[in-house]
Amino acid sequence: MNAPKNGRDSNHNDGGPLVHQPVLYHEVLNALEPKSGQFYLDGTLGAGGHAEGIIKLSAPHGRLLGLDLDPAALTIARQRLHAHKERLIIRQSSFHQAPKILDEIGWHAVHGILLDLGVSSMQIDHPERGFSFMANGPLDMRFNQEMTVRAADLVNFLSETELASIIWKYGEERHARRIARAIIAARPLDSTHTLAKVITGAVPGYAAKIHPATRTFQALRIATNKELETISAALPGLINCLAPNGKIAVISFHSLEDRIVKQVFRRESKDCLCPPRQPICTCDHTATVNVLTKKPLRPSSQEVDRNPRSRSAKLRIAEKL
Repeated sequence: MNAPKNGRDSNHNDGGPLVHQPVLYHEVLNALEPKSGQFYLDGTLGAGGHAEGIIKLSAPHGRLLGLDLDPAALTIARQRLHAHKERLIIRQSSFHQAPKILDEIGWHAVHGILLDLGVSSMQIDHPERGFSFMANGPLDMRFNQEMTVRAADLVNFLSETELASIIWKYGEERHARRIARAIIAARPLDSTHTLAKVITGAVPGYAAKIHPATRTFQALRIATNKELETISAALPGLINCLAPNGKIAVISFHSLEDRIVKQVFRRESKDCLCPPRQPICTCDHTATVNVLTKKPLRPSSQEVDRNPRSRSAKLRIAEKL
């Protein structure tokens, strides 16, 4: 992904120990209002930055379930949160599986849920993960290394039409067809630098402020991990896991993610989903949440200065009725 826009658990090292700075940290804690004796779910645990705040503020009896697909992130989170291990459960899993896991551990409902979507800074900063072309690495891009499909498989085996569709749909790249055609002609491709070079050559004179490969790398990452499908499918089930007055906070980093969160929250806040001209309701849908953010919360200018990767973050919050 180029000059990455995701601010999840960004790294800061000023000569001391490495610190992971979660984006919109105070806004998330203010939204969830952690309290002792309550139960919380961090569906994208990462390095544990947000989770650490939640578990501390919910002391002495609050508990937290942390999920993440990335085993490397879970190792860091376990170390960071070791002092709170008695009140913490960590599983390697997608947040889509949260309802099943909550049932397994006997938690009937949670009082707060956090999702911090997208790729983390830890993943971006390790070239061997293949998320960024700032340093050369393999075309991998998998959040979970146990997944069978890599970005290289999409690049080297999809048809031109399929590739163009992914690049257009998930990257909103206006040169999708030209890029797909160039990729097909340059196959096989096995490194981030090689792919970025092919993309750059396909769109000479690119006038945008961002690197010409940015949107294509984003699209391949989203497709490799089926990110948007997972978000859309998971949100209604997660809302069902909330206790009355419980809150769900979702941080997104690009318009496609944010659009899904906005649409799901809006749909779940309505009593009827029937067409406006239909005289009688037949959908039997009832509102389950109250949307607390008409417009998403954004990082302060101070946070963006401190962590430029946070600049595109958007936080939406809903409360269970």
